Amino acid sequence: MASMERNRGMPRGDYEGDKFRLHIVTWNVATADPLDDMSSLLRLDSPEDADLYVIGLQEVYSGPLRFMSDVVLDDPWSSVLMTALAPRQYVKVSSIRMQGLLLLLFSKLEHLPFIRDIQTTYTRTGIFGYWGNKGGVSIRLSLYGHMLCFLNCHLVAHMKHANERVVEFEHILNSQNFNCEKAGKILDHRLVFWFGDLNFRIQDHGLHFVRTCISNQNYSLLWNKDQLIMMKEKEKLLQEFEEGPLDFQPTYKFDVNTDTYDSRLYRTWFAFTISVGSQGCCIWATQDNELLQQSILLRRLQPKAPHADEQDKHGDGPDAHNVKPPEEAEEYPLEIRQDLYTSNMDYSTSDHKPVTGIFTLKLKKMYATPLVHLQAEGEWSADIDAMLLYSPLQPFPSSTWDWIGLYKVGFTSVSDYITYTWVKDDEVFIDEDAIKVYVSKEEIPVRGGECLLGYYCHTLQCIIGISEPFRVHESKVAIEEGLLHEKINILDQIVAAENIHD
Repeated sequence: MASMERNRGMPRGDYEGDKFRLHIVTWNVATADPLDDMSSLLRLDSPEDADLYVIGLQEVYSGPLRFMSDVVLDDPWSSVLMTALAPRQYVKVSSIRMQGLLLLLFSKLEHLPFIRDIQTTYTRTGIFGYWGNKGGVSIRLSLYGHMLCFLNCHLVAHMKHANERVVEFEHILNSQNFNCEKAGKILDHRLVFWFGDLNFRIQDHGLHFVRTCISNQNYSLLWNKDQLIMMKEKEKLLQEFEEGPLDFQPTYKFDVNTDTYDSRLYRTWFAFTISVGSQGCCIWATQDNELLQQSILLRRLQPKAPHADEQDKHGDGPDAHNVKPPEEAEEYPLEIRQDLYTSNMDYSTSDHKPVTGIFTLKLKKMYATPLVHLQAEGEWSADIDAMLLYSPLQPFPSSTWDWIGLYKVGFTSVSDYITYTWVKDDEVFIDEDAIKVYVSKEEIPVRGGECLLGYYCHTLQCIIGISEPFRVHESKVAIEEGLLHEKINILDQIVAAENIHD
């Protein structure tokens, strides 16, 4: 897990597998608002596009008024990230917020129908488990049939609480449950990513030694006193998680808007340090002025099933139910390689620096076709009622709550539809090949634009089919009469805004 622990890399599988690039960011933003430019954080200038983005934030500002507005509207961080990624054909698949903890999942549009069984949950650990300032939020999903779980944590702070941090982590693992037969717990998933402000410190080293090591880039000298590494030596649960080499400097504590570590002057008085600086005079416990590698990204690839004699020997231990059935693991292998693990010094609005991990997943798909095929029939405009066709390609749990949304090309999230139609209510014709669904002209955007259709399955809580993009034509009637639709919809507003800017 430390720099002395080399990245094992991706084993050479003897199977044909598809590769997916996974970009994970963890960052304690210290209540700061996002910058408009997120390109460096997302590495948008990279020659290789990510297939999935997972963004875990801690200490997102959650004052009463802001938090209430964030419940109704997208929070500023989600909005800025969606604005940056949507033009590149990424869609926000899921998100979960627990006070200052925020976890976001974005996917390339092409993968959207193959990300299923999406569920989210959270666990409070702050102030006896009643306050959400500390704890964990998670998103679990099935990616082409492989069960993945992403866990974003903010654990208890201060040097002396290393054991409590492990206890909190175990509590989060034990308390989070999912409505999934194959993976009801976090550790039941094929692959788990655990990250966040875990608050493990660099122990025993004095500040002068730590600062000297950082100045000389001798980071390896710090990690033998890293609390997480030390706890891993005695905690079996932590040994299941692997971390890439720590070849970058500690990510906390910086002066805001600088790359300088806490520059306040310190004067020691008995067991405390008096800190004098631009923020005034504060008293800190001396041990808590240590620097730390606060944002950490670990992964756990589910261990293979033990032989029968090993099961008999160890009995029903805590991990006995977390073993993947060997036939499925062998038939549909999954491998992982970490390509990058680093901090990002470009952002200084917080006293923490963001940490990025980029991974390559190689897997054999359990399914490669969507559950539903969709297409628009004929020409679409607000002058005439329209029809769409859908064809189930595989059995799926359809219901009366299923709907088909009309989206603008470059839409930001599943809920960012222009309009929708209830599948069962608006069916007009069924034959062996396809089902026709009616769409009222009153719901079609007057100004037109490039659009696509998405079938949302209520039972699976995800989009299971996407059409090819098609053109919605401007309303000839509205143009001739100089009228706009009575209900200016989202697409009309966007196009109008674009025309004003042009």
